[in-house]
Amino acid sequence: MKKNMFAIFLILILFSTWKLSFAQEYDLLLKGGHVFDPKNTINEEMDVAISSKKIARVDKDIPANLAKDVIDVSGYYVTPGLIDIHVHVFYTSEEGFKGSVLPETRTFSSGVTTIVDAGTPGWQNFVNFKETVIDRSKIRILAFLNIAGPGMGEVEQDIHELNPEMAAATVKRYSDIIVGIKTAHYWTRKPWDDEHPPWASVDSAIAAGRLCNKPVMIDFWPRLPERPYSTLILEKMRPGDIHTHVFAQQFPVIKKDGKVNEILFQAQRRGVIFDLGHGAGSFWFRNAAPAIKQGFLPNSIGTDLHKGNINGPVVDMITTMSKFLIMGVPLEEVIRLSTVNPAKEINRPELGTLSVGSEADIAVIEMLKGRFSYADCGKAKMTGDKKLRCVMTLRAGEIVYDPSGLSMLEWENAPPEYWVIPGLQK
Repeated sequence: MKKNMFAIFLILILFSTWKLSFAQEYDLLLKGGHVFDPKNTINEEMDVAISSKKIARVDKDIPANLAKDVIDVSGYYVTPGLIDIHVHVFYTSEEGFKGSVLPETRTFSSGVTTIVDAGTPGWQNFVNFKETVIDRSKIRILAFLNIAGPGMGEVEQDIHELNPEMAAATVKRYSDIIVGIKTAHYWTRKPWDDEHPPWASVDSAIAAGRLCNKPVMIDFWPRLPERPYSTLILEKMRPGDIHTHVFAQQFPVIKKDGKVNEILFQAQRRGVIFDLGHGAGSFWFRNAAPAIKQGFLPNSIGTDLHKGNINGPVVDMITTMSKFLIMGVPLEEVIRLSTVNPAKEINRPELGTLSVGSEADIAVIEMLKGRFSYADCGKAKMTGDKKLRCVMTLRAGEIVYDPSGLSMLEWENAPPEYWVIPGLQK
């Protein structure tokens, strides 16, 4: 009898232990939100479960008792962590680019969990960038490597600093971090000479891209007749190469008759990628609004965030996305341009998705309705009735942004630790 009682007691203990472990199958459960995951064609109310920093399950009505912590995200949109494919987060040198921002500035607060530095460092100082910025940051940082050895600055005008072989070798060495080559700011106004041929920077960058089998991001200023825009996007650029700042004023996006220039559609069909690259001087409603209305969309929404535009006109990623909403782009497409599309462009298919097994980078976003105005780079504005606001961001399963306490208890219900001051209790 005693043996039977002991056996029953042991079974009850084992059952209770099993039940407890089963009840804590997930570390965190986001419950009741509307999930937008373009890569997996999800656009409906679903729950998202997280375990060991990974997406564990995306499904309807996941039982709350399976998770250690549950957050009610009803009324909000749940998306993959956003990817800003064009930012600047590195000081190159005393003479170089000084507009860089701290990596977490205006990023987690926008739902951004991955940023790509767009060519601030070159091969000569990339290791410094890695050690002082990338390795110390909570946000994921990837990079385009400047074709100029010392990186962004006046040296971009020196053809002797354009070294495809050294750039490609650096990319290969750090291929887990460097996603491509960048060329920018080359010889925009002064006369051509032997030291400054029209296509030197672009040709060097593309040569490096071929050597390391990576895409090239191109910041470009057309100059007729020697350096036309059509030659860049229809002849020079390869499929997968990225033209950033697509809606800048210097590009013939809209013709005199008000129609979108056919070369943009032709370039997209041949595989050229267009990134917004908003920046302090590269987004104009007069180019963007009619182009979008006529069916031409960039492939990704990069902010070109730096110190010169965080107080306007860019502000942050979520503000830039809101501009697309008021220009008539559906929310699901805006999310696509900010998640799965940039992930494809940088050949990081594991990012920008809520696929099971992927790192739990997540944005929780609210859609506000009202009257909101947004500025472009020409000191003009556009007014609409929508605004996106990030309410919570998770990076690798950790809550890194939660200003309104979405994940928190009301203070009256806080645990005992909230009420106790360590070392001052009798």
